[in-house]
Amino acid sequence: MTTIVIAEDHQSLIDGIKLSLEYEDDISVVGEANDGELLVDLVRRKQPQVVITDIRMPKCDGISATRIIKKEFPHIKVIAFSMFDQSEAVNQMKLAGATGYIMKNSPLKKLVEAIRMVAKGETFFDDSITSLDTTSKEEIILSSREKEILRLIGEGKTSNEIAEQLFIGKSTVDTHRKNILKKMNIHGKTDLIRFAVERKYDF
Repeated sequence: MTTIVIAEDHQSLIDGIKLSLEYEDDISVVGEANDGELLVDLVRRKQPQVVITDIRMPKCDGISATRIIKKEFPHIKVIAFSMFDQSEAVNQMKLAGATGYIMKNSPLKKLVEAIRMVAKGETFFDDSITSLDTTSKEEIILSSREKEILRLIGEGKTSNEIAEQLFIGKSTVDTHRKNILKKMNIHGKTDLIRFAVERKYDF
């Protein structure tokens, strides 16, 4: 029997996973947590074989929690269960010690498969993850100023607000925006905002 703990800040998602796993005779959910601090405490008490954790959680994110868990309990396997498919998120979880990474929009049967594989000491990464480059595109080609502006765009700030915050001219901000569009092969303001919002979480 493989014992698991689930960490996710949306209780409805935890409930859905638990309901699905009820039909698996070889997997048992022994605990659940809605934030990273509770996850670490729960793992210390229950010491499950596998931990399934979201990345973005209150109090302590999944990356930090994974790092703590793997330091204290190297034998416990960790699977990231996230909506983030950026390579920097994947790489940070790998560095923290995770041996699995599943997207939240994947079928739950894939999560079951991942649990079984990592419990045996193997790795399991979602197909959409393994097709990504191992290095973040923006880490390679965006300047520090461009990444700063991209972050502020992701926070919903206008060019005027960005210019005021960074003490630069609006025309300079607009130039940076155009350069970001060109470098990332993004077309239009809407796509740029979507791109920025998707990457505004600092991994």
